[in-house]
Amino acid sequence: MINRSGLSELERRALVHLHEVIDPEIGLNIVDLGLVYGLSMEEEKRNIQVTMTLTTQFCPMGAAIVGSVEETLREYFPDHDVDVELVFEPSWDAGMISPEGRAFLG
Repeated sequence: MINRSGLSELERRALVHLHEVIDPEIGLNIVDLGLVYGLSMEEEKRNIQVTMTLTTQFCPMGAAIVGSVEETLREYFPDHDVDVELVFEPSWDAGMISPEGRAFLG
C-alpha cells in the first residue's frame, strides 16, 4: 500500500483521482484495494509514474485496470505523460486493503 505521507500536494491530488479506478471483479477502487504501491510526478519532465500490482499475476482484468489508470490520470493531467509499472513483488494480499476498503466490502 502506498505511503501517503511522502507525497507532494500534486501527487496527493493524483492519488485522489485514482480512487475513481475500480477493480471490476471486486468492485473496490485500486487505492483502497492496496494495488497502488507508489506514485511520483516530475513536474519539469511532465511525467507521472505509478507503480502498482494486481490481485494476481494472471488477473484477467489487468490490462483494463492499467488502461483505466492511464486514462484517468491523462484526463486530470493532460499535459503529463503517464507511465504505469506493473510489479508483483511484494505480492498483493488481502491485508493490503485499507480500513475504508474493508468496511466497503463488509
